[in-house]
Amino acid sequence: MADAAARGRGDLTQGSIGPTLLKFALPTLASSILQSLNGTVNAVWVGRFLGESALAATSNANMVMFLLTAFVFGFGMAATILIGQAWGRRDVDEARKIFGSMAGAFLLVTILIAIAGYFLSGSILHILGTPAEATPLALAYLRVIFLAMPALLLLTLLMMSLRGAGDSLTPLWFMIVAVVLDGGLNPVFILGLGPAPRMGIAGSATATLIANYVALFGVVAYIYARDLPLRLKGRELRYFWCDLAILKTIVVKGLPMGIQMIVISLSAIALVGLVNKEGVDTTAAFGVAMQLWTYVQMPAMALGAAVSAMAAQNIGAGKWDRVSQITRSGVGYTVLITAVLIVLLTLSDRSVLGLFMGTDSPALPIAQHIHILATWNFVLFGVTMVIFGTVRANGAVWAPLIILAIGLVPVRFGWILGTEQWLGADSLWTSFPVASLANLALASAYYFKGSWRKARMRIEEPPSEEECVEEAQATREPGGALNPAG
Repeated sequence: MADAAARGRGDLTQGSIGPTLLKFALPTLASSILQSLNGTVNAVWVGRFLGESALAATSNANMVMFLLTAFVFGFGMAATILIGQAWGRRDVDEARKIFGSMAGAFLLVTILIAIAGYFLSGSILHILGTPAEATPLALAYLRVIFLAMPALLLLTLLMMSLRGAGDSLTPLWFMIVAVVLDGGLNPVFILGLGPAPRMGIAGSATATLIANYVALFGVVAYIYARDLPLRLKGRELRYFWCDLAILKTIVVKGLPMGIQMIVISLSAIALVGLVNKEGVDTTAAFGVAMQLWTYVQMPAMALGAAVSAMAAQNIGAGKWDRVSQITRSGVGYTVLITAVLIVLLTLSDRSVLGLFMGTDSPALPIAQHIHILATWNFVLFGVTMVIFGTVRANGAVWAPLIILAIGLVPVRFGWILGTEQWLGADSLWTSFPVASLANLALASAYYFKGSWRKARMRIEEPPSEEECVEEAQATREPGGALNPAG
């Protein structure tokens, strides 16, 4: 009876597709907005109370945190898809087994990361080339952040798993808890307000540590108190002792989705290097544009993740007709929401951009120009994210990575190098829609003509058979067709 009730929760294989998709995606979008606002608020606290060196220190440390969470994102998406397919098949026990294997394995991994990172923080900052004046601050901050890593990474994995089981609201509530605590405790520990010790920059990291551990233990307690579907008890507790077949599938399928985040990051770093050559005003203008783009791309990312979870459940249920409808609804919502957002920003670009710089700043007209040339590319980007969300729901993960890499490296930088003589700095800004157009063309061709429907994200019990299936997939996906984000 309990399992029957569990199967009814988070069921994305029934009902009207459009409203169900939107209802599922909106909490994920709200979570993304909260995360970005949290980072902005924390940067304000550090900058106002501790100055530019402290801001530089946190940016270097946050780069390390981004690289770690990028890989966790990939493994979390793989687990989300596996759980979603099991949920679509009404196989609650299999979903719990996948969740337990992932949680058990990554609990150990995150503890090892915390220990190693704490002692290697100095070496990591040296490799990053952290400025000497910011190194002591960055070291104090990064060591505490590494102690927070088990909570940060496990909370991310847990929230993604819940979404795979069709629950996007519980992650939102506990994201609110983490954000409110983090933002509220930052000044307390930075300045030593009340009984709290004055910790300076380490206080900002301590606030992050406390907020994420409270949210992690809170969501676990909530899962058991409400008897949510992924809770493990009794004999199910043995699922925490990871199943090697499940873990292998998560790693093999999750790695490309983690690498795609690294590709995005490295492409952006290389682009910033080219922008820096245009002078301080252009660099400042580009920095402000990127602040806006963080929010412009959020609807696409949230809808891509929602499409992936919803498509996975319907693939598991064998409802392929609904998978196509989910993709069309995702594309429609993404184009509509992103286009409206871009039009509103364009109509008020001077006021919005002026929030980050004075209205008389020489960088403001440059930022407006960048916005006009580049921001509309996020409509194309959004459609690509929805397509990627669908194809990876069936286990096709290498092809989207290859497509993304083609657009962000040879197409983007080939365009810049080929047009800079006659477009000047505009070759940088126009490279955004050019890369997005190439990615969309390749993604669409793969969606309509590729072999992604034949791929499978399936766990086989007999080890020898499982290895054969994985080997066949590994050779088919990169060659036979051509995923990431979300």
